[in-house]
Amino acid sequence: MQPDHVRIFDTTLRDGEQSPGATMTSSEKLEVAKTLSRLGVDVIEAGFAAASPDDLRAVKTIAEAVGVTGVEGRPVPEPPTISPISVPSAAASEEARAVNSSS
Repeated sequence: MQPDHVRIFDTTLRDGEQSPGATMTSSEKLEVAKTLSRLGVDVIEAGFAAASPDDLRAVKTIAEAVGVTGVEGRPVPEPPTISPISVPSAAASEEARAVNSSS
């Protein structure tokens, strides 16, 4: 990667469903991810896998089909990084609260 390369981090698959009435099926999410890859996006935030079994399947499918296998037509050889949204464990949350309250 060039030192002056601007990395593009896309949140369409997360933010795209935040509007009232806006939802995507797993296959629609996969098509969006493939399109983002063809556009040269570096990091694709694939969604919140813990939200439902269907969201987990969608994130896994995107990671395998776009992040590992790659997509024909991508302008650079390496596939994008697929980033699922995650939440910290209860223990990590408590530790963070303890650190923040002592500072």
